[in-house]
Amino acid sequence: MSNAIDAVLIAGPTASGKSAVALALAERLGGMIVNTDSMQVYREARILTARPSIEDEARAPHMLYGHVGVREPYSVGRYQEDAAKALAKAKLPIFVGGTGLYFAALTEGLAEIPPVPASIREAVRQKRGAMGADAFHAGLAARDPASANLRAGDTQRTLRAMEVLEATGEPLSYWQTKAGKPVLEGLKLARFVLAPPRPVLHARIEARFDAMLKSGAMEEAAGLSGLDPALPAAKILGLRELQAARARAMDLATAATLAKTATRQYAKRQLTWFRHRMGGWHWVEAQELSNIIPEILSHLS
Repeated sequence: MSNAIDAVLIAGPTASGKSAVALALAERLGGMIVNTDSMQVYREARILTARPSIEDEARAPHMLYGHVGVREPYSVGRYQEDAAKALAKAKLPIFVGGTGLYFAALTEGLAEIPPVPASIREAVRQKRGAMGADAFHAGLAARDPASANLRAGDTQRTLRAMEVLEATGEPLSYWQTKAGKPVLEGLKLARFVLAPPRPVLHARIEARFDAMLKSGAMEEAAGLSGLDPALPAAKILGLRELQAARARAMDLATAATLAKTATRQYAKRQLTWFRHRMGGWHWVEAQELSNIIPEILSHLS
């Protein structure tokens, strides 16, 4: 069955059960699981990012999990390079995760944007700090209308858009039209999006965060204190709320409620991306592993 395709891609919102599906498939087909989630690359945040457990990692080969420090500015460009190396080692790679941009790098290719000098990065950060998020975003949108869709509070993306504009003289949208070679170009792919019903997804988000708290999420968040808010890892779901609770800026119950709400909102944004960019993939709405695996296997033959 696995001879019919070269790679399996499994996308889905957070808490949709992707990791369990990928593990079951890897055991069934002798595949290697390759992370396609921008937060699960961080080694110091296994609990908060819901990385596969040590026990699960022992059941099948896993790659690109926990191989980056939280204080490293990991990017989609680096992910492309890492994914290409993983592909060369895998007999049947099973790419699984929730980061749409990483799947775009695999299947569509992304632009090779010229590097931004450190001096420009620092100048742009200082400018945002002096102006404030809203004024900075307004200035960016005036020069690069495509960036108006970014949220003013999205530190990472607004900084990146302005950095590229300052360094190259062209907006980020210009470079994004110059796609490079997809990592999986020329391969036979089986593409799936897991999309359980919204009430089911929300219940799983609630239960998973409660389980994270029991497993040491608060202690893990304490170990991540002092992160530069401009770093990608600073966007780990639940991190900000738990650190606020630790600092006694709010009680733990309030922090948990806010973290769960933020996670539901993030899942909604993920599904919006998938519908827009992955509408032609096979969407799996089944809820249970016992139903999902047969449905996927039927499409691999």
